[in-house]
Amino acid sequence: MTQTAPGPKTPTTPPPEVIHVHDHRVACDGGGGALGHPRVFLEIGEDGQATCGYCDRLFVLDGDGH
Repeated sequence: MTQTAPGPKTPTTPPPEVIHVHDHRVACDGGGGALGHPRVFLEIGEDGQATCGYCDRLFVLDGDGH
């Protein structure tokens, strides 16, 4: 039985866009006006981040969150 070495891994999806915020509640509409998605409000969790369920944008809390 012959084994071949695996090829280089290629990502199947691009990394999410990371947006740094200063508030615990953020809104996401996907950007791009009519090409975006419905506006959703996200709460930053205890880990200091939240991910949009529509577009996978990652919101990261900067600083002390005040």
